Order: sequence, then structure tokens, then C-alpha cells
Amino acid sequence: MRGNLVIGAVLVGLTVLAALVSFVWTPHDPTLVDAAHRLAPPGGDYLLGTDKFGRDTFSQLMVGARTTLYVGIVAVGIAALVGTPLGMVAGMTPHGWLSELIMRVNDLVFAFPALLLAVMLGAVYGAGTLTAMIAIGVATVPAFARIARAATMQVMVTDYILAARAAGRGRIAIAARHVLPNIGSMLIVQASVSFAIAILAEAALSFLGFGTRPPTPSWGRMLQEAQELLFSTPRLALWPGLAIALAVLGFNLLGDGLRDHLDPKLRRIRAER
Repeated sequence: MRGNLVIGAVLVGLTVLAALVSFVWTPHDPTLVDAAHRLAPPGGDYLLGTDKFGRDTFSQLMVGARTTLYVGIVAVGIAALVGTPLGMVAGMTPHGWLSELIMRVNDLVFAFPALLLAVMLGAVYGAGTLTAMIAIGVATVPAFARIARAATMQVMVTDYILAARAAGRGRIAIAARHVLPNIGSMLIVQASVSFAIAILAEAALSFLGFGTRPPTPSWGRMLQEAQELLFSTPRLALWPGLAIALAVLGFNLLGDGLRDHLDPKLRRIRAER
């Protein structure tokens, strides 16, 4: 539905806007510890109040959006750049040993959740933003590989692919000029959905201490720091939790809207109605 696309685009746009504005302006220094204004209520100089260290909550949310988008872009980029070519190779040779090998390795990677992979990498290389990005990216590769393989197999039986083969085009040329442009819409939708998953994974990793390290603000760590004051000052958990929920909702709605808009089958169904 068009409404999903619009609502998703608005929520994603607000998240991106907050992240971009945080590069040049925030109401206060999000890392400044000010004991004199510890747990200040919302209003006045502090729009959403301050945390237990006296840091401005609104400023932390703005910079936290930047951190979240950064992790999401890199993680989804890793997954798309690795998973898409592997899926296309598997889809162009569906009955060969290479396709079987790719998909079995894909299943093996799919068995390791991003959280578990991040814990393993963090134990070896140390917890941090880079570790979180790599873990989330690697864990998302199977999703892109499966989507790319299924879409490629559909494209490979079309008449224009047969014509390209008859004209003597090689596999690389066919993949670049015919397959990739025709599966691009599915990959865009998958990227939007994977971005929502990456936001949740980054927040969970930061909450557990395996994500973004202090003093860089992170929505997940804001939740972790607020849990000991959950009953006395619940607003400390409300704002980052609401930010995570709206960002995830935005990317999910954007993905659904893009799927409805880009899928020709769904467009024909709506036209017939």
C-alpha cells in the first residue's frame, strides 16, 4: 500500500535528518558529564531531560541515530556486496557443484545469529562498533544470497536471456547487463528489511556491551544505562526504546511499500481490482 511507503519514508527521513543534523549541531555536548544537572526533568534547557550522568538525552538520541545508521549502512553493504554475487552465481548454475557448495555454506552461516557471532568476534578481537558491523553484515549475507539466487533462477529462464546466450554473450555480461538490473528491486526491498534487523541487532549488542563503546552515544547502551532506574525514572528507557521502535517500524514499512510499488505482479493485481 502507498500509505506504508509514505509512513515508512517519513520515519526513515526523520531518523536520517536527526543523524545529519547531529554532525553540525546538538543542543548540548552528548558526552559532557554534568553532575549538577543529573536526572533533570524534561523542559527548559533540556528538552527530554538528562540521564544519571547529567548528559542531555535529546543530544544523545541525535548522535545515537548517526551511530545506528552508520552500523546499518556498513552491515547491509557488507551483506549485499557478498551475498548478491554469491546468490547470482548459484542461480546461474542451479544444478552445478558450485551452486550446491555456496548454498551449503550459506546454510552454515545462517545457523549463527548475529548476536552469537558478535560475541565470538568480540571475545577474539574485542567488542566495538567495527565488530558489531562485521557480525551483523556476515549474519545477513545468507538472506541476500537466497533472494539473489531465487530471483536469478526466475530471470535465467526468460526469453531475453536465451537471446543473449544465442548472441554469444558470456556469463559475466549476462549477469551484469540482464540479471542484476532485473533483480535489483528485490534486493532494494531486502536491504530495507535488513536495515531494520541491523538496527535491532546493533541496539541489542550495545545493550549487552558488545557494540558501540562509551563515550559514543548508542540507543542500545542508553537502554542498558537506564535499566537500573527503570522504576524511578522510566523516561530514560522510554526515549531510546521509542527511537528504536520507530526506526525499525520505518524501515519495515518502507520495505513493504517498496515491494508493493516495485513488484509488477502486485501492480497488475491492484490494476485488475
